[in-house]
Amino acid sequence: MRLEASIDTLKGIGEKTAMLLHKLNIFTVGDMLRHYPFSYDSFQKAVTVSELKEGELCAFQAKLISRVSVRHVKNLSISTVKAADMTGEIGLTFFNMPYLQKTLKPGTFYVFRGRPVRKGKQLRMEHPAIYKPEEYEKLLHALQPRYPLTAGVTNKLITKAARQIFADAPVIEDFLPEHIREDYQLCGYQEALHGIHFPANETMLMSSRNRIVFDEFFLFFLNLRRNCEENDKLKNRYIMFETADTVRFLEKLPYELTNAQKKVWEEIRCDLQGEHVMNRLVQGDVGSGKTIIAVLALLMTVANGYQGAMMAPTEVLAEQHFDSIQNMTVRYGLPLRPILLTGSMSAKQKREAYEKIRSGEANLILGTHALIQEKVIYKNLALVVTDEQQRFGVRQREALAGKGKDVHVLVMSATPIPRTLAIILYGDLQVSIIDELPADRLPIKNCVVGTGYREKAYHFMQSEIEKGHQIYVICPMVEEGEMEGLENVVDYSGKLRAVFPENVQIAYLHGKMKPAEKNRIMTSFGQGNIDILVSTTVIEVGINVPNATVMMVENAERFGLAQLHQLRGRVGRGKDQSYCIFISTSESEETMERLKVLNQSNDGFFIAGEDLRLRGPGELFGIRQSGILAFRLGDIYQDASVLKQASEAAERLLAEDPGLEDAEHELLRKWLASEQVDQVDFRSI
Repeated sequence: MRLEASIDTLKGIGEKTAMLLHKLNIFTVGDMLRHYPFSYDSFQKAVTVSELKEGELCAFQAKLISRVSVRHVKNLSISTVKAADMTGEIGLTFFNMPYLQKTLKPGTFYVFRGRPVRKGKQLRMEHPAIYKPEEYEKLLHALQPRYPLTAGVTNKLITKAARQIFADAPVIEDFLPEHIREDYQLCGYQEALHGIHFPANETMLMSSRNRIVFDEFFLFFLNLRRNCEENDKLKNRYIMFETADTVRFLEKLPYELTNAQKKVWEEIRCDLQGEHVMNRLVQGDVGSGKTIIAVLALLMTVANGYQGAMMAPTEVLAEQHFDSIQNMTVRYGLPLRPILLTGSMSAKQKREAYEKIRSGEANLILGTHALIQEKVIYKNLALVVTDEQQRFGVRQREALAGKGKDVHVLVMSATPIPRTLAIILYGDLQVSIIDELPADRLPIKNCVVGTGYREKAYHFMQSEIEKGHQIYVICPMVEEGEMEGLENVVDYSGKLRAVFPENVQIAYLHGKMKPAEKNRIMTSFGQGNIDILVSTTVIEVGINVPNATVMMVENAERFGLAQLHQLRGRVGRGKDQSYCIFISTSESEETMERLKVLNQSNDGFFIAGEDLRLRGPGELFGIRQSGILAFRLGDIYQDASVLKQASEAAERLLAEDPGLEDAEHELLRKWLASEQVDQVDFRSI
């Protein structure tokens, strides 16, 4: 079987299923092998009812001692039933599964698997998975892969397809030079692919994952080092001079820049006046004032007669930047002529925008990916600013920069990365850090609690809503079935509707929605029409909603600290006191110690460092730091040691063979040139 073969050449995958798999970017047999599990289920022996512990994922075997009863609350059906063994009984609750009334038979033994929750003095299990005892016996002690899914694609379908590919025994050549595999004790590539999908045990899983993560980092570093050499040679074609506009603008601002902002602005100003093209990353916590620094750089560019562009990852954020800059232009008399360009604009609006950009009538262009469309022709683009660029691939960043000739690039990021990793990751990239928040910011009040706190949290959320404030609730999953035992936005929204009064407006948001629908919901929340927004981490890069004062994060133990810190940056943006509630289903000391770092500090760089210190390399079952780079499997925190090894290996290889011209590197050259390499560029964080 050829890896380049279409996915519909596999048995059982017809045209309709292939179209669904395309939504997961699975087009070929090779794509299927690179669609890695995001987690694994380890099925342990069933315990008794009396041994169940709140918040712990476990299974128990028991007999149903009642019939399933079903009641309806708004659009939600709630099924309840009782089960018991020799040691006790427990109530079970299922959501939107009314058919269980016919399929679950009283007097029959089943195995239920989930996380018990406490309701008053009693433990209950909500929405557990159901198995026949003989089915569960077959799963015992095995590591079962759990894959990213989409509607219509089941975990069983992907598992079956992957097994079929390996059964046909494709020969997958290893592109990594043998001496590197030996030096870093890495298993073969084909062995790693099989082991990542179907590990016989945790040792095999660790070995396979280690090899694939090494590959991702190693290929990334090879591309990065080669790009750095090219960028070092670029001369500044747009040398700029200090103008009175930036000085007057700073004088008119109703506040003074922090010392950290002043330092970063000076670095950028020197870059724009220097000999070489600027390629600078500005890191800073949410609210540290990165945007005003970007405006200063764009203002200096425009005042020198050039065009500037600013690309945001969402239309809502692009519109927010446009409105903010347009207001500043009028208020402070700036020589900016801003224009907005997004994909949802009408054909007529786009044509008008294209003409203003081409003629130079618009000297500051704000937008989304629409800025890099073929039809967009700039008159004299000199500076590109990308906001929260980890949401873009390197090709998109380069496409925008390519709209001009050797333009200056300024990248803004709220992702805090520990300095020890930054030195490795950024290479020769110039890095600026805004590590100081404005003095008028009220610190967010945080608490880390167990699931028993939910009822109190709901009462607190209701009191904030009654004050006219809004709420974020974060869940790790999109929909039921992605991973057992974790909250998902679809079902959780239904639960909240059953808890809160009818006049409380609740909506949900996740990354699988169409862009227009996401923009509609985010805009509606920004306008105050939604009281509670239940979301996945897609709101990491969201909009500025000063009225949102509470964030509650479910399954907080499944996220990295740096990501949780970024998420809570969505609140605390207004004059009112804001709060963050982290609910953990795990009560282990290690988990609580890690989460309580968020209580100790609101400093993103301190938290990132603690995240690196406290997350061990053996933590395979957490949710990846989705906001930090688009590696398929690697995580710079969890895999920091592998990251360092891959960087070292790439530097050694390029020192010995800069052009990778040796015969033993032929496969590596082909791999680097192929579409199989994820084009990730840390300069575009």
